[in-house]
Amino acid sequence: MARRPVFQGDPVKLSADLKALEARIGYRFSRPALLVRAVTHSSMSSPTRDDNQRLEFLGDRVLGLVMAEALLAQDPEATEGQLAPRYNALVRKEACADVAREIALGDALKLGRSEMLSGGRRKQALLGDAMEALIAAVYLDAGFEPAKDMVVRLWGARVHQVDADARDAKTSLQEWAQGRGMKPPSYDMVGRTGPDHAPVFHIVVRLDSGESADASDNSKRKAEQAAAKALLDRVSKG
Repeated sequence: MARRPVFQGDPVKLSADLKALEARIGYRFSRPALLVRAVTHSSMSSPTRDDNQRLEFLGDRVLGLVMAEALLAQDPEATEGQLAPRYNALVRKEACADVAREIALGDALKLGRSEMLSGGRRKQALLGDAMEALIAAVYLDAGFEPAKDMVVRLWGARVHQVDADARDAKTSLQEWAQGRGMKPPSYDMVGRTGPDHAPVFHIVVRLDSGESADASDNSKRKAEQAAAKALLDRVSKG
């Protein structure tokens, strides 16, 4: 049986948790079913209820356009080479998940039993996807400008505080090494602890010279970045 889009004419009455979410994001839906779809994970979907995956796809593009416009307006003199890393820092899944946590989006998610028991409301990837879906829901409900207003409001100071060139530590360390005739740094996951819904990754980064540093974080990417920064700080002072 083909799925029916839940937002085409179906009467929907929002639950208290979704009304509270509307208040937190500062936007009230004229088609509430869009909000329901945005917070519905695939583990909770059914033949008559769509999940948020297609909205996530659209929301990623809407977010990208909003951030590109904001960065161009903020620094008219910036080159493409300066803008690209800033853009990436603002639209990546970790940034979306951070915003989702700030608005307690996880509290409103509709999850299947297995996903709920495994801590799905706190999972970074799931939160990031839902945040993108929420952006798309506002876009479909009212158009680009209201979606843009919400994104700019929720991302807030992140747009203005993004590093001047947003060059990540891994890129900087690699350039430092290659500038001295070394191979690119190697990154090894030497351990993983914690439960499945809240893992902690332990990373070691090494240079040809034998220098190394380690770091831990609940995101493998963040752990690699932290290890690279620690090693870069050390070798730069040497």
